[in-house]
Amino acid sequence: MSAPQKFRLGDVLIVEGLITQEQLGEALAEQKKSGRKLGRVLSDLGFVGEDKISEVVAQQMKIPFIDLRKREVDADLVRRLPEAQARRFRAIVLDERDGVLLVGFSDPTDIFAQDEVTRLLRVAVKPVAVTERLLLAAIDRIYQRREEMAELAIEVAADIAQAAPLRATLDFGSSSDDAPIVRLLNSIFETAIAQSVSDVHIEPQEKNVVIRLRIDGVMTVQNTYEPKIAAAMVQRLKLMSSLDISEKRMPQDGRFQMTVGSAVVDVRISTLPTQYGEAVVMRLLAQNADRLQLDAIGLPAAILARLRVALKATNGLILVTGPTGSGKTTTLYAALSELNKPETKIITVEDPVEYRLPGLNQVQVHEKIDLSFARVLRSCLRQDPDVLLVGEMRDQETAEIGLRAALTGHLVLSTLHTNDAASAALRLADMGIPPYMIALSLRLVIAQRLLRTICEHCSTAHELAPHETEWLHLELGDAIDSRDYRHGTGCDTCRGTGYRGRAGVYEMLEMTPELVHAAGQGDPAEFTRIAREQFASFSLRADAVRLAKAGRTTVAEAMRVANQS
Repeated sequence: MSAPQKFRLGDVLIVEGLITQEQLGEALAEQKKSGRKLGRVLSDLGFVGEDKISEVVAQQMKIPFIDLRKREVDADLVRRLPEAQARRFRAIVLDERDGVLLVGFSDPTDIFAQDEVTRLLRVAVKPVAVTERLLLAAIDRIYQRREEMAELAIEVAADIAQAAPLRATLDFGSSSDDAPIVRLLNSIFETAIAQSVSDVHIEPQEKNVVIRLRIDGVMTVQNTYEPKIAAAMVQRLKLMSSLDISEKRMPQDGRFQMTVGSAVVDVRISTLPTQYGEAVVMRLLAQNADRLQLDAIGLPAAILARLRVALKATNGLILVTGPTGSGKTTTLYAALSELNKPETKIITVEDPVEYRLPGLNQVQVHEKIDLSFARVLRSCLRQDPDVLLVGEMRDQETAEIGLRAALTGHLVLSTLHTNDAASAALRLADMGIPPYMIALSLRLVIAQRLLRTICEHCSTAHELAPHETEWLHLELGDAIDSRDYRHGTGCDTCRGTGYRGRAGVYEMLEMTPELVHAAGQGDPAEFTRIAREQFASFSLRADAVRLAKAGRTTVAEAMRVANQS
């Protein structure tokens, strides 16, 4: 293979007008200190985008530049290059034509990498330029670090066997980042973050330990390992969460924070003793301020406008309802972000504290020391708050204190577990709350679900099945245009599912004078009838149909969510 043409990247970028001489000088100084490549330094400093750098390099070398966001990659072709070498040489196999492999390199000037990749593949290689960020994302998506984690699992098992044959686990109290168990867990977390995983499950079985990931609400097996490493993984996670490593017979809950790349992630951990050892579930909560904005969570415009009006009130109760994992806490924190101003005193009472926002006074409930929701709420009312967030109204005492606070000059936000918005008032009455308190304090109820959205990379027109057409006729009448509906065919980006990401669907119940009267009379039948009439334009079903008609989700997914309400 001929040597690539020599050129000075910094000088070329200046000639192209992409950076200044001063920026180049600053980047060179940083490169000298860090040892990183100049292109990476320029990109990290924000002087020029990674795409532009790759395009310039491709032009100078007279090779194509390929944007991996716009190109489907064949997983079988990619795997022709072992994962370890793909990561080492920053290379990805993209295509095969006439016995020649098209290979993307993040640094096509690296002749050694090209020679080694050619040797490993044993065929002629045609290099193209790609960005490192998208290359690594594709590698993470396709390989899912399985080879790397399998090798680390073998190292962990060997360490356990060598260190203490009579003990089930090692003492992983040391902080060495080079320990195999640390590197294994880091790889699991990096894979989880790259795939937008909400929960990581570690499940010991009789013959292995299974790692499962919940992606877009659906569980998928990530890997399996030897059963003897399960206890080591759990022990290390307990140490990270400040849990009692000697207690293996009782469930424990904890949390820790970690940084993966540029993402700061809070990890909530729950352990559960099972037949073959302790199972662990970790919920990953990315501390992303952009997600905690009302404009960013997907509320329909009409509901958003009414919610903002309700948030301007100085008293009353706003409830968000839905099953576990439906995004209730995210919605409440988005509302708090809007209320969070220097002149407003906000106190939250939660179990656990899921998001940490500056300016809020956040209290963690601790039942073991009798620091219950009710007890904390009583103390909070003596702290002169303007706004109270109650993580969940889970019993009569907590609900009654919260509603009394809403009646006495406090804006209270909380959650309930109900199937729809209309059931919220009935659930409070069922908990023993007097009807007059419900009628006078409740202002607004939002019910929500999360449904999967169609993968943008493989979205295509969908031919409606007969049962889908019938369901849409029931929801929309005769106003059906089959050209509106889409589905995902399945690709590497979405792991063949046709879905990538989730969106919220919402319904809203606003307390009108008629509803207030029905609630005050304690008449559930009349309350439900009036609420159903109000839902004509703001129901979960209607919102799910809206997303399907807009081509953001499939009719099948809209039907699934609608049938839950």
